[in-house]
Amino acid sequence: MKKAKHRMSTSLAIALALLLMLSVSACGGGNGDGSGGGNGSSPSAQQPGGDAQSQSSQPASPAQQPQQTQQTTTASEAPPPEPVEIIVFAAASMTETLTEIGSLYKTAAPHVTLVFNFDSSGTLKTQIEEGAVCDVFISAAPRQMNELEEIDLILKDTRINLLENKVALVVPPNNPKDITGFESLVEALLGGNILMAMGNSDVPVGQYTQRILDFFDLDESALARSGVLTYGSNVKEVTTQVTEASVDCGIVYATDAFSAKLDIVGYATAEMCGQVIYPISVLKGSANAEAARAFLDYLKTRPAMEVFENVGFSAA
Repeated sequence: MKKAKHRMSTSLAIALALLLMLSVSACGGGNGDGSGGGNGSSPSAQQPGGDAQSQSSQPASPAQQPQQTQQTTTASEAPPPEPVEIIVFAAASMTETLTEIGSLYKTAAPHVTLVFNFDSSGTLKTQIEEGAVCDVFISAAPRQMNELEEIDLILKDTRINLLENKVALVVPPNNPKDITGFESLVEALLGGNILMAMGNSDVPVGQYTQRILDFFDLDESALARSGVLTYGSNVKEVTTQVTEASVDCGIVYATDAFSAKLDIVGYATAEMCGQVIYPISVLKGSANAEAARAFLDYLKTRPAMEVFENVGFSAA
C-alpha cells in the first residue's frame, strides 16, 4: 500500500514538471517571434512603427555625447580676434567716401580700428618714403604708386586699380564770369580777366590740370605771371577756393565737386588729361599685412562700391 502511494506521488510530480515545462516553452515562443498568433498580441504588434519611434526618441549614445559636447564647447570658447589698427594713407579726394566706409567696416570687422590720413598723394608718398607708419596707400594717380613700387615699398601682389574718377571744371554759385566749358575757360584765361584755381604740380589734380593746359597749347608759366592762376596744395584747397568764390573757377575731381555741391560746367576727356585711376596697395612694412589685405578686399565689395559710386567714382 505504501509502495502504491509512493508511485502515485512520483507520477504526479513528473506530470506537474512536464506541464510546467510546456507552459514555459509556450510563453517563450510567443514572445520570441513577435508574431500576432493567439489572443496575447505583443506591445509592438499593437503599436505599428513602435521600433522606429523608440529609436528616434532615444538619447544619443554615450559614445556620441562627448563628441557633441566637445564641438559645442570649442565653438563657444573660440577667442575673439585680437584688436588691430590699420593706418590708411589716402588721397584727399577720398575723405568723405572712406570716412563713410570706415563706419560700415566697423560692423563687418569690429576688432579693426581704421586710422585715416588724408592729403595730396604726393605729400603722402613723401611721408611714406620718410618712414611714416602706414599699412595701406591709396593714390589719386598711378605715378605716386609707381614711385613707391620702384623703391620696393609696396607689396606688389596686392596692388590693384581700385577706382576711376573724372576731372571737372567747376564754378562758384551764380557763375560770375559765365564760364560754360573748357573752350570758354581758354578764352577767359587768354583774355586775362579771370582767376582760376588749380592744384600744385606735385599733386595729381594739378598734374591733370597741366595736361589740360598743354592740350589747349596754354603756357602755364606765362599764365601764372599774368596773374590768372592760383594754386592749392591738394584738391580740397582748390575746392574750398571755388566754394568761397575767392576764384572764378577751378579744376577739381568730379567727386569733390559733388561733395561740395559745386556746379560742373565741363568734364575733361581722356584725350585731354588721360584716365584718372586710383591704385591701392598694402605697404611692405605693414605690421598688420593680413588685416590690411582684408580691408583692401572689402573696398571691392558691393557695399563699399556703392558708397564710391554715390559721389561719382566708378570701378576701375
